[in-house]
Amino acid sequence: MPVCVSNPAEYSVSKKADLVCLCEASQCENLILWTRFLTCYSSFPHFILGVVNSSSKTRLFFCRISSALTSIRLTKIIAAALELFHAYRRTGGRNDFSTLSTGLRRRTEELLERMMGTMKIWGRRVGLNRIWIGSLPYILVFLPETVEPILSSSRHIEKSRDYSYLQPWLGTGLLTSAGAKWHKRRKTLTPAFHFKILEDFIDVFLEQSSILANKLKREINNEAGFNIFPYVTHCTLDIICETAMGRRVNAQENSDTEYVKAVYEIGSIVQNRQAKIWLQPDWLFRWTLLHKRQENCVRILHGFSNKVIQERKELLKLQEQNKTVPTEHEEEYSIAFGHKKRLAFLDLLLEASQNGAVLSNEDIREEVDTFIFEEKVREEINEILGTDTERRFTMKDLNSMKYLECCIKEALRLYPSVPVIARQLNEDIKVAHYTVPAGTTALVLTYMLHRNPETFPQPEKFNPDRFLPENVLGRHPYAYIPFSAGPRNCIGQKFALLEEKAVIASILRTYRVEAVDRREDLTLLGELILRPKHGLRIKIFPRTT
Repeated sequence: MPVCVSNPAEYSVSKKADLVCLCEASQCENLILWTRFLTCYSSFPHFILGVVNSSSKTRLFFCRISSALTSIRLTKIIAAALELFHAYRRTGGRNDFSTLSTGLRRRTEELLERMMGTMKIWGRRVGLNRIWIGSLPYILVFLPETVEPILSSSRHIEKSRDYSYLQPWLGTGLLTSAGAKWHKRRKTLTPAFHFKILEDFIDVFLEQSSILANKLKREINNEAGFNIFPYVTHCTLDIICETAMGRRVNAQENSDTEYVKAVYEIGSIVQNRQAKIWLQPDWLFRWTLLHKRQENCVRILHGFSNKVIQERKELLKLQEQNKTVPTEHEEEYSIAFGHKKRLAFLDLLLEASQNGAVLSNEDIREEVDTFIFEEKVREEINEILGTDTERRFTMKDLNSMKYLECCIKEALRLYPSVPVIARQLNEDIKVAHYTVPAGTTALVLTYMLHRNPETFPQPEKFNPDRFLPENVLGRHPYAYIPFSAGPRNCIGQKFALLEEKAVIASILRTYRVEAVDRREDLTLLGELILRPKHGLRIKIFPRTT
């Protein structure tokens, strides 16, 4: 139902940019429905949103015409739905509801840009504004002072409904669970990210980075440049699968395997459901071709995970009985370096879950599926390696790469992997001088938060010195949150930073990298992660020294 109040105190997020009409509900209900719809799906001039703060006569005028406008809009929606239905029948059921107009597809791609646009117009001083998606209220927060009350609270740790589209794949693992289940999972998994465990993964990082460097050799003479994005994503997938499950999927060697394709396809399906409201109701989604594709992806992904889990459990059982014989799978799971055995996250989960006392097989599968200034940097690498340019990096080496770490942090400031963090507010909360009611979804716009000029002067400038120790002192703890913050921050942030250091250092010790695309020419898409719409082109040159 539309929210319409006669007293601003009843819904205190009601400043100039709000869509709350301060008059009788009987006069304004249609106007509110119409303005909400316009905010999300129409290119109708935004000045109409100011009507809610106009004189009573002006409001009454728009209230009277809003019924006609709403009727017209609903007629168009019904017509579009009929057109989709006929298209579905014409293709014999081979089509689905994804065949909406080019204009609507373009708007889903512009979703992040539209959210940023609202923040530039409204709420800049307080770091807060409100939008509606259908009948659902959302707040956008983008200053440290408005982000902190939400992310720092142990009462507001539930992810928003937008994460529910991941559940067919990831279940209710650490990423999507809430309440007591999340607390229990977090406590169980935290030891798996101890620095001693992470040190064992350095070998995986370096092995896969070496494969990446070799794959890039084919691009050395590419004068036009090439898209680095698929190379990096395949390398990342290899690292995640081997460290999480102890099993190699060889995405870099063969990106056409059933498992690799299923990972990318289900990510695309989830993004489609998040961006397109006609795919969000489960009952409607089940009628689409996307649902059949999702079921096939889940079958492949869960089948692989369950197979790995069962094999590993059987191996552990044999080891306990002192009857184990090294097998091909055992070699994959436990690659020996000297006398030291490398454990995957899966091994640690199984050890913490003997006989299902802590985690069932399904619980384990959910968690496994969830984990998945160049010259100055080069000088730093040379200084660490010394004259032995062929030796592999160690944990100590990676921790010593302080300037590379500054560069990575600055890159994550400008382009955070997750541009929006969403939380479901189940209790009233005080943000700035407003009380945000329960039932609201809070969207933390990290992309804009990291561009706050008061915290980061010249915010569009790439300047790694921002993260030198002397420049970090006194900075608001919620001004920079590439891995979220508070009790529900990313459990794997140290893992991620080490992985990035290992991969980047391995590439820069082999190649000199030159950008082809200018930053200002990139079109960014805020999907499951922030990514360039058309990839990212670079050129590489072999290093001679």
